[in-house]
Amino acid sequence: MTFRSMRHLLVALPLLCAGAAACGGHAPPPGAVFVVDAPPRARVEVRGARPEAGWVWIPGHYRWDGTSYFWDRGHWDQVPRGMKKWQPGRWYHGRQGWFWVEGHWR
Repeated sequence: MTFRSMRHLLVALPLLCAGAAACGGHAPPPGAVFVVDAPPRARVEVRGARPEAGWVWIPGHYRWDGTSYFWDRGHWDQVPRGMKKWQPGRWYHGRQGWFWVEGHWR
């Protein structure tokens, strides 16, 4: 790599990173519903005791019903065979508004 191409890379890299950060960093899933208003802050939930080993807490979150947000309570769920970790869903903000990405097992 020449000095000149290295200099171009050093100039372009921060611009590319800033552009990616401005996009929110996550592509909306197919069929995503976009909401103008941000979701409320997550509620603090009481988990209760774990039913038994091999169960994981799935945290509650706000969902959009087409006109307003509603709270979908957290719950204990048994870890599926071959899976190890629950990746919680979350709200992202993109150019078209807020959109939800479902949680999933990994």
